[in-house]
Amino acid sequence: MTADVIPLPRKQPTLEPMLSLTANGMNSVNTVILERMQSEIPLIPRLAGHLISGGGKRLRPMLTLAGAELVGYQGTRHHKLAAAVEFIHTATLLHDDVVDGSELRRGKAAANIIFGNPATVLVGDFLFSRAFELMTEDGSLKVLKILSHASAVIAEGEVSQLTAQRQIETSEERYLHIIGAKTAALFAAASQISAVVAECSEDEERALEEYGRNLGVAFQLVDDAIDYDSDAAEMGKDQGDDFREGKMTLPVILAHARGNAEERKFWKDAILGHRTSDEDLDEAIRLIGKHNALDDTREKARHFAQRAIDAISIFPDSKARAAMGEAAQFAVARGY
Repeated sequence: MTADVIPLPRKQPTLEPMLSLTANGMNSVNTVILERMQSEIPLIPRLAGHLISGGGKRLRPMLTLAGAELVGYQGTRHHKLAAAVEFIHTATLLHDDVVDGSELRRGKAAANIIFGNPATVLVGDFLFSRAFELMTEDGSLKVLKILSHASAVIAEGEVSQLTAQRQIETSEERYLHIIGAKTAALFAAASQISAVVAECSEDEERALEEYGRNLGVAFQLVDDAIDYDSDAAEMGKDQGDDFREGKMTLPVILAHARGNAEERKFWKDAILGHRTSDEDLDEAIRLIGKHNALDDTREKARHFAQRAIDAISIFPDSKARAAMGEAAQFAVARGY
């Protein structure tokens, strides 16, 4: 009689391989960030530092560094460019918090709550300007074109999201277009520029761009699921922010589409801002669970994460490729 074989638990994906791969490069990037956020106006580094030192994953600049490792780039140009990517991202976060009226960011008071909306917007503008300084110092018109185009697309995505806010008829197609612009565009650009500085082939450049774009979509899908299934301590922001702001994210789109007439009326009232109490949030979470909207949102995220992994399969097996693959898996498995 043979004993039953007990399968070993499947290891949860982590960012550790990516952090290890990019650790030395990130030290250089962080040095550039600290240098370039300085100003003779004391409020600027104070406000910028409030967010930059706030414990974010720094995933976007890590993509630039990891991509450079993947293609065997030996130079240092990508350090300044990765810092530019982080400045663009930070500037958009500062502006987003003002637009959304957010009270928490990365587990602490958002900059707009502490410093006020005008200062937060202006420091965001300062960081955008610093990003463009770093791009022009690099000297590559192609890099400048990629990152400046991404910046414009992000702004378009944010405006598109604003116009879709409180619009219950927002379709899944439009939602995916919005997150492709507001989130995935910078992931794509951050990944692609590493191939540009390394003077890679068009196929390799396209592969890295596709990796970043698909990873960005997966990342945002999970962010939107997390708003309904994690607590504030875990997320670093208030649970239900998207719900109270009337944002049409995929969990809501799916639950609304699958609901009966009574449920669809609840969603319409909620998205219009008429039902925003804690009890209403509980009801929203119940309906989302009833219709498997979170599971299906995460399943779609897994689809895009797999597309990201497939995109870099053209490169030989390496520590960098494995780390980037696990980062895509982590983006879907994370709870924060």
